[in-house]
Formats: sequence, structure tokens, C-alpha cells
Amino acid sequence: MLNIVLVEPEIPNNTGNIGRLCVGTESKLHLIHPFGFVINDKNLKRSGLDYWVHLDVTEYQNVDEWLNQIPDRSRVFLMSARASKSYLETQFQDGDWLVFGKESVGLSEEVLNLFDNHLTIPMSSLIRSFNVANSVAFVIGEAKRQIGLKS
Repeated sequence: MLNIVLVEPEIPNNTGNIGRLCVGTESKLHLIHPFGFVINDKNLKRSGLDYWVHLDVTEYQNVDEWLNQIPDRSRVFLMSARASKSYLETQFQDGDWLVFGKESVGLSEEVLNLFDNHLTIPMSSLIRSFNVANSVAFVIGEAKRQIGLKS
């Protein structure tokens, strides 16, 4: 199982889509407060459809609370448009933690400084970043390709 971490998500539709993706890929979702919405927000439920009840999700009040749950920090991968190493150059393993920042600014320097594994998604110079839900889909897809997805 992959661990997908959203640090301070702001847009309920993205979180709902990511929740649905986690259910479909048998991944666990970790949400770190504060959020830009309420977890029962109708948009979150609309984009997560009726799959939200099947989602393995844990909420944390802050980054420090989440840090206490990580058994091996070397298997934590932070996604950043400013990283130099592509996620396509990484060997993923079952149980890895894939961390994504909030939609408006990504991951803070404070969070980035906690770990060494920073990855980027290759993209055209015409854009600054991908939508976070799309970014999660890219990385889960590659990780599951490597690990294998039970059907």
C-alpha cells in the first residue's frame, strides 16, 4: 500500500478526486491540517462520489503529528516543481510515502527541509506546475506500475 500525503489541501474537489484515486489503487490517504474546506464539504463528496466511505484516511492536526507515524523517513518522497530529480528516476516500494503540497504554493521550505528525497514531474516550461490531483495520479501510476497492482 502506498501512503499519499496532502499537506494543507485547499481545494475540496482535488482532495475528493485524490481520495477516489486512493480507493482505486488501494492506497492510504493522509491529510494534514489546516484544510481550505470542511471534510464534509459537498464538493469533496461529489468528486469522491460514494467511494469516500471505502477510503482509508487519517487526519493529522499538524506536520509534527504526522512525522510520528513514519517508520522509515528514507521512504518519504516530497513532490516539488523545484526539485531536480524526476519521479521517473525513482525506485518505489510498497509502503512508500508520497507527499504533495497545497495547491497555491506547494510544500513549504520547512517541510521540504525535513527530508532529502525531493522529486519533480517533468513538464513543459510553459507551465509552473500540474494540478495536484493530476500530480498524484502521475506518481501513483508509476509507483503502482513498479510495485504491481493486485486486481
